[in-house]
Amino acid sequence: MDSRRGQEQNVEGAGVETPDRQVIDELDVLSSVPKLGGTFGRVIGWFDTLFAWLATLALVGIAGTVILQIVGRLALPFAISWTEELSRYLFIYMVALAAGLVIRHQRNVSVELFHHWLGPRGRAGYQVLICLLVGSFAAISIPYAWVYAENGAWQTSPTLRVPMIYVFFSTVVLFSVVVFYSVIGFIEGVVAMRHPSVTDRETS
Repeated sequence: MDSRRGQEQNVEGAGVETPDRQVIDELDVLSSVPKLGGTFGRVIGWFDTLFAWLATLALVGIAGTVILQIVGRLALPFAISWTEELSRYLFIYMVALAAGLVIRHQRNVSVELFHHWLGPRGRAGYQVLICLLVGSFAAISIPYAWVYAENGAWQTSPTLRVPMIYVFFSTVVLFSVVVFYSVIGFIEGVVAMRHPSVTDRETS
């Protein structure tokens, strides 16, 4: 095992790509479209950090709630009834807040059959098409999500007694974040298509 690892390191050091390295490079093809820079890039980076922190806090909250539930069942004479409900709501908001970052970093589950055949302009055009379709669907869904959230104004959760409008509002957050990042991806794809030389420098 050690000798094989040493041979792979020698091959990589010699500038020859190993099959594993080639597979990784092919999977990263869709991430090669250059991101926006300058002031807009910094502002988008702030939003990335914000949503990442919020999603991380929701994940930490889920872990803490589950641990509390386990400890309560083992150490207390009664089970804490609201922990399962709270963990479910935190999970919903974690997904809603992280959806845009998934689009931003091209981490959607996909079947990549032809992407490595595309050139820089083709990859940019593919990103434009996907962002247009996903963003359009999310934009159409926002009004219906809002109506759905308003239905929760007259309901409360079974154990926490929280107005369900706050839980149902996660759908509005989800589709809004998806639209926001789809617009960013669309703009980045259009810029890369109009300036393929920039894309070539980024991918070289």
